[in-house]
Amino acid sequence: MGYRGTGRSVREYVRPWRSQTTIALPPPPPPTVRQATGWFLRHPDTLDADEHQLLQTLTAACPALAALREHVRAFAQMMVQLTGEGLEQWMKRVQADDLPELHSFVTGLRRDFDAAKAGLTLPHSSGKVEGHVNRVKMLKRQMYGRANPDLLRKRV
Repeated sequence: MGYRGTGRSVREYVRPWRSQTTIALPPPPPPTVRQATGWFLRHPDTLDADEHQLLQTLTAACPALAALREHVRAFAQMMVQLTGEGLEQWMKRVQADDLPELHSFVTGLRRDFDAAKAGLTLPHSSGKVEGHVNRVKMLKRQMYGRANPDLLRKRV
């Protein structure tokens, strides 16, 4: 607005007022759902100190989240260590808690219990097949309306 002085002279002029007043910083925003979900699903050793502290605060504030955290951790441990023998006990513990979201997950597991237990017990994986199916679907989407099935077959 036409001031010909420098920024330093303004800072020097304002300094006495800044030292007398303390500015209260606003509290940090609460974590987003995406952040909290990431903290729950990641291995605890990969969380840094701040994330671990925020997760502890979050679970201390809500007992339902603390129970959810324990159930998710136990299921992840079953997946990593292939200890599917404990799946039935895990499902009973989940049903005993008041967590409707996990109840629907358990209902889905019960529909095909043998396959779920085999997936958590056997070392075999269908990951390669799923990857190829994903690639074929991607090629099909790319070529939709552009060519006939012969060209799609060549690209696959």
